[in-house]
Amino acid sequence: MTTRTQDGSAGDVDYGAIGSGYSTYRRPDTRIARFIAEALGGARNVLNVGAGTGSYESAARAVTAVEPSESMRAQRPDRLARAVDAVAEALPFADGEFDAAMTLFSVHQWSDVAAGLREMRRVTHGPVVVLTCDPELVRDFWLYAYAPEVLDTEARRYPPIEDMAAALGGTGTIRTVPIPLDCTDGFNEAYYGRPELLLDPAARQACSAWSFVDDAVREHFDRTLRRDLASGAWDERFGHLRTQPTYEGSLVIVRATP
Repeated sequence: MTTRTQDGSAGDVDYGAIGSGYSTYRRPDTRIARFIAEALGGARNVLNVGAGTGSYESAARAVTAVEPSESMRAQRPDRLARAVDAVAEALPFADGEFDAAMTLFSVHQWSDVAAGLREMRRVTHGPVVVLTCDPELVRDFWLYAYAPEVLDTEARRYPPIEDMAAALGGTGTIRTVPIPLDCTDGFNEAYYGRPELLLDPAARQACSAWSFVDDAVREHFDRTLRRDLASGAWDERFGHLRTQPTYEGSLVIVRATP
């Protein structure tokens, strides 16, 4: 059974508590949007599960959004359709109702990932597209040197790629999504070459993994990163990232067709 907070959030994060500034820091990046649009394959009628504030819905022609959090629904721009209040594990739609379905930066928060993906497959007669992170790769990011607890949390939360493929069935592909240096969507790896930006507590709050660690972890991160930026130690180890046009990290698109 899916547990929901007072805000309506389903899964392991209460966006009523942490989501107030989400739309400021998690703005869709047009280059990532192109990968999503390509994966959708020109589908006309697309379901977006865990739609949040509506990021990347421009990648589809017509979108039906599902979002359980009242806080997230309230931050959706007026130009977007109102989101349906529902959860991934119990979608209120008919079998095969949609040409395609997508879930973006959401699947790791669901109470029952397999059930949610099976529901997406049930209501979709075309491709199901999942933008997620490969848990086998998240610890390869420089942040692990400063806040390993955060990336350990991410590695535990993101479902294994093979488990998602099994739940979706059919024919699947996995594609790494390059992250641009000036990425506008502020997830952790988006700051690969701009470490100073992660010193902003509001930027960190927009990445849900930070809500699972305590103040001591955040303070240690802030103190040690500031020290290494001031001394040049960060640049000595990772400075090449400041001019690297893209970063291929853990971000992937899992695509499955019947």
